[in-house]
Amino acid sequence: MTRHQAAQRTHRIALLFNANKVYDREIITGIGKYLLSTRVAWDLFLEEDFRARLNGIERFEGDGIIADFDDPAVSDALSDCPLPVVAVGSSYEDESRYPASLPYIATDNPKLVTLAYTHLIGAGLQRFALYSLPESPENRWAQEREQAFKTILAADGLEADIHRGLPTSAPVWNQASAQLTSWLQSLPKPVGVIAVTDARARHLLQACLISGIAVPEEVAIIGIDNDPLTRSLTRIPLSSVIQGTEEMGRTAAHLLHQMLGGARFAGRRILVPPVGINVLESTRHQPVSSPYVMRARHYIRQYGCQGIKTEQVADYVGVSRSSLEEHFRRELGYTVHQEILNHKLDIAKQLLARHDMSSAEVAVRCGFTSLQYMYAVFRRELDCTPREFQERLHRTQAQQPG
Repeated sequence: MTRHQAAQRTHRIALLFNANKVYDREIITGIGKYLLSTRVAWDLFLEEDFRARLNGIERFEGDGIIADFDDPAVSDALSDCPLPVVAVGSSYEDESRYPASLPYIATDNPKLVTLAYTHLIGAGLQRFALYSLPESPENRWAQEREQAFKTILAADGLEADIHRGLPTSAPVWNQASAQLTSWLQSLPKPVGVIAVTDARARHLLQACLISGIAVPEEVAIIGIDNDPLTRSLTRIPLSSVIQGTEEMGRTAAHLLHQMLGGARFAGRRILVPPVGINVLESTRHQPVSSPYVMRARHYIRQYGCQGIKTEQVADYVGVSRSSLEEHFRRELGYTVHQEILNHKLDIAKQLLARHDMSSAEVAVRCGFTSLQYMYAVFRRELDCTPREFQERLHRTQAQQPG
């Protein structure tokens, strides 16, 4: 076999991930992007239902494996695997938790939590809490985030308030929601709460909406994962830390590529930091002293794009329109109508930034009475049309490095 023929050989690679989770999907995306950017020829094995099924994995007649080692069953199944394996998973404070004989690509838990914490401080908050997961071998990564949270707060002389809650399952859902609501109500306000995942952040937001706790005035919420599916299920858009998952996938694929050529990386560890934060409404904390303004803004964030009027907001708050207007002028310097308009404008800008719907569709989604009215609002508030706003945004994004 010539060197050229050897270089072109197709390798059979198994990806052992639960791609029903956004974290795993984005790692797989990173692997795919590495393959597209190189001349690597891999025949990828991934279960049709995207779950990592381990039955018979020891008989996999392939050349290498990239696997999610956050799942103890996966790490156990591959403990004696003769094939080259690259492990991907959580970072650990205890070095002994890493597999000694394998290269390991880790998300940097302390940096994830630090970024979320620093963001909440920047929003003007002084009290903090964490919503985690029940302790279990499968949730070791969540407990690592708990420990990071405790360490960060201790360094600032603060005590960590952590609620693990119950597992997500239908039989205990009502009980879990009641416990979470009780915990949220017990927290001193205002407070910033970090959720160990976006799914947990959504639970927090639901509990706040049901119990009338204003988000983000009383409780500011930030998750981890930047999951678009979770964002589509919430009335108030959730801020979230963006993990470096695609970079983890690219790095894992690069290491395995080298291992297939004879390189050895036993015990090598690479920690991948977060990319940044997608800052949305759930942490745009603006302290106000009036409980009426808090409740009004809470209502507007949920229903501002559904054609509500000032009278409906006042009815929800439980005061007269004139009284609510007076509170708004005193606290914010503008009217309730302007707050509704500001909310519509913010959502319109977010939708236009996605480039996947027309201006007419955006106008309908945001509750503007007509496309012409949305154009007039953009002209008055931003000195541009919606299309010009999109073009400005596109130029700005094109000028950014990377």
